[in-house]
Amino acid sequence: MSKPSRDRFDDVPRSSGRVGAHRAEAPGMNGWVVLLWSFVAALVLIIAGIFGSLVVMGRISLFPETAPSVVPTPVETGVVDTNYSVMILNATPEEGLDAQMSDTLVNNGWAADTVFASDSESEDFATTTVYYVDAEDELAAIGLAGVIGGAEVRQSDFYAELNDTGAKQLTIVIGLDRTASAPETSDEAPAS
Repeated sequence: MSKPSRDRFDDVPRSSGRVGAHRAEAPGMNGWVVLLWSFVAALVLIIAGIFGSLVVMGRISLFPETAPSVVPTPVETGVVDTNYSVMILNATPEEGLDAQMSDTLVNNGWAADTVFASDSESEDFATTTVYYVDAEDELAAIGLAGVIGGAEVRQSDFYAELNDTGAKQLTIVIGLDRTASAPETSDEAPAS
C-alpha cells in the first residue's frame, strides 16, 4: 500500500490545550436549571390537580348553566288624583288624627272643601286602610295611600252610601297603627 500524500491539513500546528472546550456546557449551571424546571413542573401539576379536584367535586363548573332570570313583578304606584273627594274616619281613641290627615291631603293638592274629616264609631280599627268603590278607582286609592305615608288599599262599597257629594270618593279609615301607642288587635272590619 502506498502512503497517502501530504496536504495542507498536515501542516496545522498542534496547539496545547483542549480543542472545542468553549462549546461545552458550564458544569456549575446544569444542576440549578434542572432544579428550577422541576419546581415549575411540580407547581403546574399541583395547580392542575387542585383545579381538577374542584371540578370533580362540583365547586367549579366548566360550563355553568344560566340561571333563569327573575322578572320583577311590577308594583302599582298608583295615581295621585286630587279630583276625588276624600272622607277620613278616625277609628282610634287618639284625638286629632283625622285633622292631621286632612291637613296632609290639603297640603298635597286636595281642595279643603273636598276633604271631610270625622271620628268613627269604632276606636279599635287595626290598620289604616284606603277604601274605594269601583275597580277604576283603584289606582287613585293606591296613589292616596302613598300620599298619606302608606296604607292598605281595599275595594268596598260599605262607604258608598256616606257619599252625598255625588263626586267620586275615597275613604281613609285611620287605624291603631297610626297612634302613638298601637295596641295589638285583630279587628279589621270596616269602621263606620
